[in-house]
Amino acid sequence: MIGMTGGKRAAGVLLALAMLASGAVKGQDKVMSIPAAPALSPPIVIAHRGASGERPEHTLASYSLAIDEGADFIEPDLVLTRDDVFVARHENDITGTTDVADHPEFADRRTTKVIDGEKHTGWFTEDFTLPELKTLRAKERLPLLRPANARYDRQFEIPTLAEVIALARERSKETGRTIGIYPETKHPGYFAAIGHPMERRLVAELKAAGWDSADAPVFIQSFEVDNLKLLHSLTPIRLIQLIDGSGGPADKAAPSYAAMVTPDGLKAIAAYAWGIGPNKDMVDKGEGAPSTLIADAHRAGLRVHVWTFRAENYFLPASLRSGVDPTAHGNVSAAMRRQLALGLDGFFTDFPLIGVQTRDAFVAERR
Repeated sequence: MIGMTGGKRAAGVLLALAMLASGAVKGQDKVMSIPAAPALSPPIVIAHRGASGERPEHTLASYSLAIDEGADFIEPDLVLTRDDVFVARHENDITGTTDVADHPEFADRRTTKVIDGEKHTGWFTEDFTLPELKTLRAKERLPLLRPANARYDRQFEIPTLAEVIALARERSKETGRTIGIYPETKHPGYFAAIGHPMERRLVAELKAAGWDSADAPVFIQSFEVDNLKLLHSLTPIRLIQLIDGSGGPADKAAPSYAAMVTPDGLKAIAAYAWGIGPNKDMVDKGEGAPSTLIADAHRAGLRVHVWTFRAENYFLPASLRSGVDPTAHGNVSAAMRRQLALGLDGFFTDFPLIGVQTRDAFVAERR
């Protein structure tokens, strides 16, 4: 999913640290009680980049912990290498999520690129072969907020999609429950423009794993539209249109995300996608009245899987925070329950154990 990068992320974290420490941000509003509405599908818990609140994201250790904690799906963000292998990274810019800067043999690979209209300076997966990437090690992306995760820096490799699939299949046999994968195609338009189209490669790799049907334990998600429309013509696997609270898709295939959540916009999405994946704040900010987005999407026949619930105070509304330490955990379970009550069909979380426990308790109460 979308997240802050580089200096913006560090500046945002530091500002929150200062505001919370000074007491400038305080919980005032009470958490509203929301009448229960039915989901279209039994709600699923999706481990956002694995158990990324407890291990560096997009590592086999993070995915495996998420499975241990009961997640229904694990999410690999997918980018391509120079030799066209899918690997799991939040972005193709691996400057902040690997130790590449500590490898003098790759110093000359540092460059500046424009990706989806934004300038990025660093190291990029498309400039490395898989054997070269396998010499790197993962690092925590948010060390200021998750210092405990940073203890695992440089311990884990960058996994391939094939390794993530193998893990899900192996752990499914071991646990006796089906562990699905929920890949996101990252910057598919950009990769196509530089000669590395994603769609047919992804469909072929999933098909080789035996996943080529609408009931396969797979969802494919994207913020772009044309990418999903092409995938819709290539595979019956369920597709999810990601939507943010501002801006619009990088491929300009829709005027804005706001237009995509109107009745006409949702009807258009339903022609090629099984569901939508909106920013959770588009449904409910945790305070005040929620929106009607879930009900609107359900009327269009679309399921709703929101992103992303995180436990730290830094990510929670004031009324759900615990104290002023931005790294301390607040009441994220309450935020999850509010949206489950609206009929939510699934949600992404960095803390799958909390997500599973909250979902299971919510479902049990309504039997």
